[in-house]
Amino acid sequence: MKRDFRAMLNPALEQIETYRVEGGQEAEVKLNQNENPFDLPGWLKEKILDQFRQEPWNRYPDILPYRGMTAYASFLGVSPESVIMSNGSNEMLYTIFMACLGAGRKVLIPEPSFSLYDKLARLQQAEVVEVLTHHDLSFDVEAIIEAAQRETVDFIVLSTPNNPTSKSLSHDEIERIVDAADAIVLVDEAYIEFSRERSALDLIDRHPNLIVLRTMSKALALAGMRIGFAIANPVLLAEISKPKIPFASGRLAEITLLEVLENYSLVTDAVKYILAERQRIETELAGIPGVHTFESDTNFLIIRVPNANEVFRKLKDAGVLVRNVSGYPLMENCLRFNVGLKEENDRLLELLKTL
Repeated sequence: MKRDFRAMLNPALEQIETYRVEGGQEAEVKLNQNENPFDLPGWLKEKILDQFRQEPWNRYPDILPYRGMTAYASFLGVSPESVIMSNGSNEMLYTIFMACLGAGRKVLIPEPSFSLYDKLARLQQAEVVEVLTHHDLSFDVEAIIEAAQRETVDFIVLSTPNNPTSKSLSHDEIERIVDAADAIVLVDEAYIEFSRERSALDLIDRHPNLIVLRTMSKALALAGMRIGFAIANPVLLAEISKPKIPFASGRLAEITLLEVLENYSLVTDAVKYILAERQRIETELAGIPGVHTFESDTNFLIIRVPNANEVFRKLKDAGVLVRNVSGYPLMENCLRFNVGLKEENDRLLELLKTL
């Protein structure tokens, strides 16, 4: 009799669940995936598609998208040898975790944080060291440093600005952690364009144990194109790139990146709009009884309500989709929603006032 096929699988699969988006991905007002509400304009899409039509579709793309990597390195002001492009930052996370972790290794993850970190660590059969944030959801820097040294961790993941809490570490706090820890430190800057804090990019030359992760899915409005980057000193980058899937980034994504970087005023205009709306929404929420709003450093906001499950369901029934993040540590009865267009934000605020 043959063994049950489940006995042949990675035992870590028993500890993790398939990723899903509660409530789905379709709604009249969709504010649940931290997306940029502005799509690329039609004229820019046509320009991109005109170039893509000239590409040979029967041929593999480059092993890595070198044109895109060179252009992004120039945009950031770093050497091309310090940059690698991936099929979304999630693919880069898989690559980095494969390169840095395995059985017997320890990874420190502040909690609450992006759920994919814990999932990837457990898939690699690494031991996860959790450090809770403060009750206001801000990072506990002293606890992070103390736990990193006490547990002699091999790897630290810092999402800053943090999803789902919307809080950031300061530039000085990041450097303190990188300097104090005898570990590789990954700083995920998916939301950095919306932050009041400085990027950690200037630290990669001084700290050979630092990796900075970027995505084009948020401020650059390219969630559908799947473009991400890792930036580190060339020696470290060469090592963590070894598990990278070849040919993972297509030519269309590369062409799109080049054109968006050439027309970056579209991004800065969108960010300006989003930040202004974020401030307006925070002011409006302050006047709604029963709603506690956490100060945001991202393109999304966190609110605490008396009953998150009920409010989530009533908003969904009314055609407004947000994310229920109550399952995270310290985030009981919390909802998360990204800043949308003004009329979308007004619809959400109107419903919250009635609820």
